[in-house]
Amino acid sequence: MSLPLRFRDWATLAAALLLLLWLARLIESPEPLALDEALLRWLGAHIQGLPRQALLQVYRMSGVAFTGGLVFAALIYLLLKRWWHDLGLMVMATGGILAIVDIWLKPFFDRARPHEKLLVVDGRSFPSGHAAGSVAFYFAMVAILTLHYPRLRWPLVSAALAWVSLVWLSTLVVRAHWPSDLVAGGAVGLAWLTVCLAVWRSSRPGRAPE
Repeated sequence: MSLPLRFRDWATLAAALLLLLWLARLIESPEPLALDEALLRWLGAHIQGLPRQALLQVYRMSGVAFTGGLVFAALIYLLLKRWWHDLGLMVMATGGILAIVDIWLKPFFDRARPHEKLLVVDGRSFPSGHAAGSVAFYFAMVAILTLHYPRLRWPLVSAALAWVSLVWLSTLVVRAHWPSDLVAGGAVGLAWLTVCLAVWRSSRPGRAPE
């Protein structure tokens, strides 16, 4: 069975894959990328005091426990609404990205995290699970909610973009990831979300395949 992907879906997948492969080639050297180091140094020098403390809290909030709680709450919400088809999308998006990043990609690339982290962070670095998971989860939820509440489309999109951007910035300030980890994670998350949304659209009850 072929994937129900439109031309723009294939284009998104191709661009994301090429970006991931390019970044993977760049990080083959054991030495950190100069641009990665320069950006982390710049952020460390310019984000101090209260803004830094606020971003540390954002990073803590966006961790496994908090995000797992949000995913659980979303699943309960979809169950209570009896949006079974949308529940399938959420399970596919969140469960799939977890397996892709943590079980397959991170062990394969086995990249070390930056030194001098501001919080204790374990595990491998490339690609960023924070980046991939935030794209897959929040924008899958945006797609579901905008289907049922179309007037909320732009507020939801704007809120998701703002929160995901804040999570990414907090990840860099904490030095939990290199910038290239985030870009790679975002690419992986976007690619997987594209596949999930294509399956979700094409199999929606009462809707003919596009």
